[in-house]
Amino acid sequence: MNKSNAIAMSNWDDFRFFLAVARQGSLSGAAKTLGVNHSTVSRRITALEKNHGVRLFNRVRDGYAMNDAAFSIYEQAILLETQSLQISRSLFAQDTRLVGPINITMPHDVFEYCLADELAQFTRLHPQIELNLLVSKQIRNLASLEADLAIRLTSTPPEYLVGKKVAQLQHAIYAPKQLNLNENVGLVVWQGESQLPSWALTHFPNAHIALKVDDLTAMYAAVKAGFGIARMPCYLPDSIMDKTVTRLDIKLAQSNWGLWVLNHVDLRKTARVQQLRAFLISALQKKQGLFEGAIKGTL
Repeated sequence: MNKSNAIAMSNWDDFRFFLAVARQGSLSGAAKTLGVNHSTVSRRITALEKNHGVRLFNRVRDGYAMNDAAFSIYEQAILLETQSLQISRSLFAQDTRLVGPINITMPHDVFEYCLADELAQFTRLHPQIELNLLVSKQIRNLASLEADLAIRLTSTPPEYLVGKKVAQLQHAIYAPKQLNLNENVGLVVWQGESQLPSWALTHFPNAHIALKVDDLTAMYAAVKAGFGIARMPCYLPDSIMDKTVTRLDIKLAQSNWGLWVLNHVDLRKTARVQQLRAFLISALQKKQGLFEGAIKGTL
């Protein structure tokens, strides 16, 4: 059986499972990507191989590895995936109803501290639009319809996305209220920073790294707990307004990152996507000063 016949004898859903295993290298990884359980992936791959009388994967100690048969159809399966997504986007783009699901992705701290109340208001205004919120650290691929709308903190969005930059980010240095800044102050920094960051060398050259984190809310919690000081985007601490955490009166250069509301170019006329897009832009514009650090230092 040649690879063209193999593709013809199966539907796209078969190859959706095939590609997930090929990319992830394991059934569990594919199951997580597809949002199904492990046994479903195993059953679908076994059925695909049985239907065509050919094994596609070698079972290895660390998972599943593609063999020659799998490699012979891999590019065609990707093409099939691309065509399927294009068809889905084309149909979605022509949907004029304010009914149905919208997958929206954003950083969890933007949702928790800046948009939770507003999105609740949107669902009350449009009860027939179902919001599916994705706030994990994974960057969702709008081209693959993993999300329909995205709020991203970025310097340059991908070219296939259209949108609006709502604000330019401003950072500031935050400290616990009772911290003695004349001492050898501790720093809360990002994972991967092995030396004092430039802002610390400029303003606190005798500081030391007290804690490394991989999440903004964890960074804020560490400052509040007294680990030391941290450079954070203003929107999170300034929206919390906890009197035990203070913003230092040290001016930092504006970030080259902006706050963007984005969607795939093919969805620019989809009614419910555009309704939510306009709502989000309006809601975030009202908080532009929060993201741009429009309050004075307090210490």
